[in-house]
Amino acid sequence: MLQKLAIKNYAIIDQLTIEPDGHLNTVTGETGAGKSIILGALSLILGERADTGVLINKSEKSVVEGYFDVHNNEAFKTAITAAELDFDDQCIIRREIAANGKSRAFINDTPVTLNTLNQLTSLLVDLHQQFDHTALEDNSFQMESLDAIAGTTAARLAYKELYSRYRKVKNELTGLKDKQAQWQKEADYKQFLLDELVQYSFKTDEIEQAAAQLKQLSHSERIVQILGNTRNLLEEGEQPFLNELKRMSHQLQSIGDIMPSLKPIQERLNSSWVELKDIAAELAAQEEQVNLDPQVMDELQQRVDIGYKLLKKHALNTTNELMELQQKLEEELEGTLNIGNAIERLTKEEEALYSDLLKDGTALSNSRKQAIPAFMARMNELLALVGMPNARFDVQLLQVAPSANGTDNVQFMLDANKSGNMQPVQKAASGGEMSRIMLCIKSMTAKALHMPTLIFDEVDTGISGEAARQVGALLKDLGQYHQVICITHQPQVAARGSRHFYVFKDADTTGKLTTNIRVLQQSERVLAIARMIGGEQPSDAAMLNAKELVDA
Repeated sequence: MLQKLAIKNYAIIDQLTIEPDGHLNTVTGETGAGKSIILGALSLILGERADTGVLINKSEKSVVEGYFDVHNNEAFKTAITAAELDFDDQCIIRREIAANGKSRAFINDTPVTLNTLNQLTSLLVDLHQQFDHTALEDNSFQMESLDAIAGTTAARLAYKELYSRYRKVKNELTGLKDKQAQWQKEADYKQFLLDELVQYSFKTDEIEQAAAQLKQLSHSERIVQILGNTRNLLEEGEQPFLNELKRMSHQLQSIGDIMPSLKPIQERLNSSWVELKDIAAELAAQEEQVNLDPQVMDELQQRVDIGYKLLKKHALNTTNELMELQQKLEEELEGTLNIGNAIERLTKEEEALYSDLLKDGTALSNSRKQAIPAFMARMNELLALVGMPNARFDVQLLQVAPSANGTDNVQFMLDANKSGNMQPVQKAASGGEMSRIMLCIKSMTAKALHMPTLIFDEVDTGISGEAARQVGALLKDLGQYHQVICITHQPQVAARGSRHFYVFKDADTTGKLTTNIRVLQQSERVLAIARMIGGEQPSDAAMLNAKELVDA
């Protein structure tokens, strides 16, 4: 609900404030007094483009602020949270236009883009101007209106939730099928790669160890020769070094009693003999381990060649990386089988949900069809009352594939002049007729739908008398459930307002004209409405008529 609208330095408005109540607020004033200028200022905070031509005082910026009570507006709360803006029970929308043409928009003092401003304020204000067909071009509005009248809003919301689940499953299933198709293209090649790796079944560090062993075997004859020569010098030959060492140790031991200081040297010599004997034994063992079998070398060479070929093929460096690749291929191919199971499960779930959609959609459609005749009859009755007696309103419900709103597509149709040619309402109605059609629809759905502040700009254009009275009655009823602001030239409409604003021009001491607005008291309302009936100097009859309208 709009609590306050403050305008500063906009066109011929120096500064003014409007504080409407929560019901029907009527706005009147002479032609040219500035009612459309006030709407223009309001449009700025709804996201319209700014024009520096509206600045009166070029040295100051133009500022328009709207204060809204949003504590019960769940749709706005959801949207502002999604936009990552702070939510409070009161929302302040501000638009500033600088003299240099730059425009800025703020929501709760946070700068926002015009696109964000437009999206969020559309949940706060519904502005109906002549030739504004936006709402009736929106199929969702028509569906919401029909469901409000049919009492199927809750059923549609439940269906929408079911449809959301169905779409989620369907999208997940499509994604898995695409993934499966992609995997299937690669599956044969991956299986070939895996089979090749499994065929050779390399073990941890095998290629590196085999290469090292092969290098050793390629020098096996030289290794055996050196090992044999060394061992021969120690143990065999004409004068084995170990024997000589043993003999020297015994000689030193024989003079140990004569020269005790030689004993440590003799012990060291003896230890060297023991160590060298041990080395000779190890050389013999190493010599036995050297394999001179050409077949073993051939087998190792083949193994290394295969290993290096696979490493190069997969752009890898080690045996362990090959083993990791093998494991990865096994997991991916196993995943192909798992995805098949998931697809089977989701396919069954999708079929079950689609069946439920058809069932619930058919029930929803039947309820809508039952409500259409009464809806059409009441709309045609209301259109006749508001000055469109030749109009014929119709509702077309077309069967479609399940969508977010059911298995129906709704279209409001109109034949404005009994021509026998039904067209979509937005094509068949004039600007003034469109506003009255919207008023009739919204008066019928007022109890069932949450609506933002409704603003009607001269909804009564082209009508008078009883039609104007009926428009006033519909606006009054609509104001019982929603905040309504109506700019009007009809006394029958103006008198229905729970708060009556009067727009006027005022001259200051320099003769400069500015637009102002004020709330009329009861006695002032009678005079203002009498002037709407009988001119600037209303007769007694006009005054009496005006009083009757206000009292009623």
